[in-house]
Amino acid sequence: MKKQYILFNPLAGHGTAKKEAEILASSYESPVLCDITAIDDHAAFFEQLDSDDCLVVCGGDGTISRFAQAVHHHNVKNDIFYFAVGSGNDFARDIGQVSSAVPTTPINQYLTNLPTVTVKGKDYVFVNGIGYGLDGYCCEVGDKQRETSAKPVNYTTIAIKALLFHYKSTNAKVTIDGETRTYKRVWIAPTMNGRYYGGGMMPTPNQDRLNNDRALSLMVFHNASNIRTLCILPSIFKGKHVKHKNIVDIMVGHDITVEFDRPVTLQIDGETVLNVTSYHAVSAKKSAPVEETV
Repeated sequence: MKKQYILFNPLAGHGTAKKEAEILASSYESPVLCDITAIDDHAAFFEQLDSDDCLVVCGGDGTISRFAQAVHHHNVKNDIFYFAVGSGNDFARDIGQVSSAVPTTPINQYLTNLPTVTVKGKDYVFVNGIGYGLDGYCCEVGDKQRETSAKPVNYTTIAIKALLFHYKSTNAKVTIDGETRTYKRVWIAPTMNGRYYGGGMMPTPNQDRLNNDRALSLMVFHNASNIRTLCILPSIFKGKHVKHKNIVDIMVGHDITVEFDRPVTLQIDGETVLNVTSYHAVSAKKSAPVEETV
């Protein structure tokens, strides 16, 4: 009999994912609830599936990113679905999936040919994007707040306080498909596979995660004062920041290295890595450069 394995992250959705998974299970004939964080051997888990079984990942962007790491190392042929119960749900937003709806379309195509990023000697695949700079700092502060409080993290407030008091811009060297550029006063330098990160921010509004050659988009926000950055940054939620071409550069390519002149925090699909001086992102189909899309 076909089974529906509902893989939930109990920490997702401010701890509501298990309850949401139980409600979702009532929509299936043969549901099997599994705590995804308790799966120690993904190879063994995937091997015990029958060919007509399906997987339903229930969680947020961090959950789907961690699941993608597992899928990247195993040949999973079963249909995979996604039920978004996170706080940001950028992946669901990007593929046009309504969070509250029972998923009916497999997401396998979004979990293959993923880009990789190398940070501090370790390789990761990423689903949405890499944040580097102010966005990484906000994730770091958010992580600390969650350790001491169950209240939802307000990243907008964190960003405002950071720009006014705490976070300092950096100088950067960016190399994309062999071409190097230098920037001063860099605030953020994300490389994106999808359009969204950070709970609806759209740094590269023309990025298509399924574009034919799997090119990535890099955005550099630079040469702006703290106050000007504070005024313009909110427009990133609608992708309107791109009109400020003197401080926003968007480049498209397959091999991207970003180096800062001091260690800062980086985030990979919302998961933070501290004290990072550089990252190297490579598309699934590394080839000749393509033209800028913005």
